[in-house]
Amino acid sequence: MGSALLKGWLTRGVRPIIVVEPKPSAALKALAKKKAITLVDAPSRVLAKKLSVCVVAIKPQVLKGEAPVLAGFANSGALMISIAAGTHTKFLFQAWGNKARIIRAMPNTPGAIGQGISGLFAAKTAHAADKKKADALLSALGETVWVGKEDLIDAVTALSGSGPAYLFLMAEAMTEAGMAEGLPRVLAEKLARATIAGAGALLAADKSPAAALRQAVTSPGGTTAAALSVLMAPDGLAALMKRAIHAARVRAEELA
Repeated sequence: MGSALLKGWLTRGVRPIIVVEPKPSAALKALAKKKAITLVDAPSRVLAKKLSVCVVAIKPQVLKGEAPVLAGFANSGALMISIAAGTHTKFLFQAWGNKARIIRAMPNTPGAIGQGISGLFAAKTAHAADKKKADALLSALGETVWVGKEDLIDAVTALSGSGPAYLFLMAEAMTEAGMAEGLPRVLAEKLARATIAGAGALLAADKSPAAALRQAVTSPGGTTAAALSVLMAPDGLAALMKRAIHAARVRAEELA
């Protein structure tokens, strides 16, 4: 997600950007060589006297130990934006001080191609200008939505943050099902991927409810109806998805 954000910011002309990365990729090194970014290997190497924003793109398990190292940025007046799942502002305030201006964001991986969506929550210490700034920065990945209660960020994580994996699994399952019906793997995978990608594009382009789009594909007594009778059974896809997203939300709470 950090790399996707960086790509979006560079495309939009956001400058200057300091990247802290102890083990930089070849791509980051190349950007630093071109002077598109300033690359340092530790927070202590950041020489800027005042930062406008510090975007913390660190895995939650790592942030637990590293958050206090970033306190200097918060104390200097930087807006702190965390994209770590399950890392509540209660912990972040302990690490960065009670006056830290904090916004939590939960983007998802389609943001790497500008097709993502990010859920955001602003702590009480964040100003209206901070929300506007966070919106501008996260919109580099796609759409943004705001939630009024922090607990809802865990639900956002479970639905859209983890959601792309559910669709990728669907592509895998459809491929295997196609093969079970006699299709070669390469063809089954091509059909599955194109179907999911195309349906997603149609869903984005057509503002009709998803149920209406489903009904438009479904002829009474036809092949789609036969498949949906299985998927829409009491123990079918809807029930399974509810259990899956609930499990993801509970895990986000456990991480906290």
